[in-house]
Amino acid sequence: MSSFLLALKNYAVFTGRSRRREYWMFVLFSFLISAALTLVDLAIGTYSDEGGIGLLGGLFGLAMLIPQISLNTRRFHDIGKSGWYQLLFIIPCIGIILWLVWMASDSEPGMNKYGPNPNETQTA
Repeated sequence: MSSFLLALKNYAVFTGRSRRREYWMFVLFSFLISAALTLVDLAIGTYSDEGGIGLLGGLFGLAMLIPQISLNTRRFHDIGKSGWYQLLFIIPCIGIILWLVWMASDSEPGMNKYGPNPNETQTA
């Protein structure tokens, strides 16, 4: 949970590097919160079958958009790549496969052009 809160604290920071743990914990907690909000939307009747999303889930997704983009950028920085690599999502299948491989990759050791290795400056 602390990794999720750290990502929210740095919601608009597009510089530096983020650890693999911080990234995947943010993804996990975002998914869990979104699933819970979908259940609440279904229970209170604010879920739209046509749109495939509810009012609360939609608001949460919108609120998490900037934090997710900034965290993606910092995670790409951690493996030595530009944050612009996020645009590979546009390419069906190949973009998602590359993204999964890169997000699961270990940090680039030592200092890179985006800053010091967060694995060496923080403890797990």
